Amino acid sequence: MTLRNLRLLAAFGSGAVFGLGLAMSGMMDPARVQGFLDILGAWDPTLVFVMAGAVSAAFAGVTLSKRMARPVLGTRFSVPTSRVIDRRLIVGSAIFGAGWGLAGFCPGPALAGLSLGLVPVAIFVAAMLAGMIVHDRVVAGRAA
Repeated sequence: MTLRNLRLLAAFGSGAVFGLGLAMSGMMDPARVQGFLDILGAWDPTLVFVMAGAVSAAFAGVTLSKRMARPVLGTRFSVPTSRVIDRRLIVGSAIFGAGWGLAGFCPGPALAGLSLGLVPVAIFVAAMLAGMIVHDRVVAGRAA
């Protein structure tokens, strides 16, 4: 098996585990996410446990990567270098959070939710992709 095929297999496996985790935790259900954000109503704390699991896994991965000279299937680690908190980061985070709260989806669960074949999920993903295209063609073009 070639290195390229191993990378594809690793990416597929990682995506499958991620999607399975989202499905098992109920995070593909917008009502559950919106229930977490409803702190003054019928608050659903499930997302706290999902996030704790995700942060724990990420912490273990980052700790392990710091002990490695390079990734197993790559030549170098891809780590963000900028530590600047600027207007673009804050506005982008606010837009992401507002969209997440209104729709109950963020990109990962939305893409995994496509497997359910539900029209609202497809509409959300189409709108998300349209927003990405507008950003790349308009916003990022102005920043360059």
